[in-house]
Amino acid sequence: MTKVHELYDVGGQSPWVDDLKRSYLAPGGLDALLELGVRGLTSNPTIMAKSIEAGSDYDEQFADLVAAKSSVDDSYWELVLHDAKGALALFRPLYDSSSGGDGFVSVEVSPTLAHDTAGTASAARALATRVAEPNLLVKIPATREGVPAIEEMIAEGRSINVTLIFSLERYGAVIDAYQRGLERLVAAGGDPSAVASVASFFVSRVDTEIDRRLEAIAAADPGTAKATRALELRGKAAVAQARLAYALFEERFTSDRFASLAVRGARVQRPLWASTSTKNPAYPDLLYVDSLVGPDTVNTMPPQTLQAFADHGVVARTVDEDLDGARATIDGLAEVGVDLADVTDQLEVEGVASFAKSFEELLASLEQKAVALGAAR
Repeated sequence: MTKVHELYDVGGQSPWVDDLKRSYLAPGGLDALLELGVRGLTSNPTIMAKSIEAGSDYDEQFADLVAAKSSVDDSYWELVLHDAKGALALFRPLYDSSSGGDGFVSVEVSPTLAHDTAGTASAARALATRVAEPNLLVKIPATREGVPAIEEMIAEGRSINVTLIFSLERYGAVIDAYQRGLERLVAAGGDPSAVASVASFFVSRVDTEIDRRLEAIAAADPGTAKATRALELRGKAAVAQARLAYALFEERFTSDRFASLAVRGARVQRPLWASTSTKNPAYPDLLYVDSLVGPDTVNTMPPQTLQAFADHGVVARTVDEDLDGARATIDGLAEVGVDLADVTDQLEVEGVASFAKSFEELLASLEQKAVALGAAR
């Protein structure tokens, strides 16, 4: 048994891979990751842009699409969904054997719709209908405009990966949207047991931004107790907030409200730890994996983090360790002058903008390639 298998079998956490590319569909790709113990897959517009622009794996299919007069936007989705459908097929046996507990593949709606409730709902509905596989999770960002679309999709019985969650406040709103959606589904006579959802809480980016602010605070007041405390808090905020998010998960999903849904077969909306590669080389490479292991959670790791865990990860329940310390860390941030709400608002804006930029740049690159192919014919 690999450490990745142990993460699920002993730690109760589902390890997913945060990557998707055409080569994964060939022998030695996703099949090898499944053998390693991977139980699901996520992707995002930035990952897909890198995959499509790297090498020539997509050139033949794209050339055929251009020859068939497919638009660049339609061609993009054909490329993405070809990979997604291949991954869905490879993960389907795990989905079946786990009774719908794992084996999911996530595909994101266009990031340009992040602030368009109706547009997001329409795109999510169309994507779910087009793929029509039970182990598909449609990714919707947890923007203020995205939350009502999430509720609507759950109420329609669709499985959703809620992405780009940075704050406890927004996470609470996501849980409410999920439970309201299930309540509407049940009231309409639907089957909640067919709905799966994860709430993707982004982790490492929180430390990256907070550490920057802590160092600026210390530099502005060198040698003081405030500066010392600010520097002590570096590298602690992300794990502290994630542990408090897990505490909120446990509270909401052991409530009487959810119990009335659970007796009808409703599943908990599992917290998913995203952005779990360590960005600061001074920190342990598995800081955001080893520190957040616990039941009913998912950790989606980029390939290099996954391989690092397979090599030297530690399987032990840590996600609810030292909650008093986690609260003290969050309180300490406020005491030294870090506005956590401002941090998480900024990270949401940057996250949406980053995905939208990757998406738009990829479409522009494909447009240039389509023009070149047309000229060559």
